Amino acid sequence: MKSPAVSKHNIKGGAPWPPASSRLDGIAAATWPAASTDRFHLHHLWLPLVGFATVLALLALLQGDAWWADRLYAWQGGHWALRNAYLTQTLIHLGGRDLSTAAWLAVALAWLVAWRRPALARLRWPLAYLALATLLATAAVAWLKSWSNMDCPWDLLRYGGDRPYVGLLALRPVGLSRGVCFPAGHASGGYAWMSLYFFALTLRPRLRYWGLAVGVGAGLLFGFSQQLRGAHFLSHDVWTAALCWMTVLGVYLLFRRHLPLAPRA
Repeated sequence: MKSPAVSKHNIKGGAPWPPASSRLDGIAAATWPAASTDRFHLHHLWLPLVGFATVLALLALLQGDAWWADRLYAWQGGHWALRNAYLTQTLIHLGGRDLSTAAWLAVALAWLVAWRRPALARLRWPLAYLALATLLATAAVAWLKSWSNMDCPWDLLRYGGDRPYVGLLALRPVGLSRGVCFPAGHASGGYAWMSLYFFALTLRPRLRYWGLAVGVGAGLLFGFSQQLRGAHFLSHDVWTAALCWMTVLGVYLLFRRHLPLAPRA
């Protein structure tokens, strides 16, 4: 039986070269071999998930929220002295919120510029990812906060407030208005920028940990300042960090087909 003829235009290194359409359709699979995908999921999904779950379990078992809040409260003299302080309220809380918003608007503007200029075409999908992932991370925290029912430390009798402590899954006493302090909304304005890790991964992989450091550092700063004010327990910030990380990871997995470089675990 005669072998089908193979055009010299379809030969590369002595092997048939698939048509352009199949190359485009298969590019994601080609850049994501099974072993690489499994390693990526291990490092970016499963290990962080186990880490967050372990920290939250330890805080619950050891009553870490109360232990830490007790010490912050006592350190301030038995009241939340930093609740309305310039550093925590004006500079970090309000100023940090405005800075995070301005940074997001700058990313959105950069995406619009890249969309209009062919020379910046390579940045379109990475910038689109960065804008959407950061926005959805903060939105996810805000959505959960609108449904949860926990009070801030400053609301509780234990810390000078007028309400008993009610756990996350406990029923609130009749007549007690709902709480609106879980998870930590302000910290999400920092942790959402963990999206910079994946943004750098697509363009400059060596800088990805610097991007991660920006998001984690901002989240820790925003979260700790709110703990000093009595606005949140420590676990509120851990939940926020976990939710932000899983959101920016999920958006990255949806975008990866369009991003210019394959991930490196």
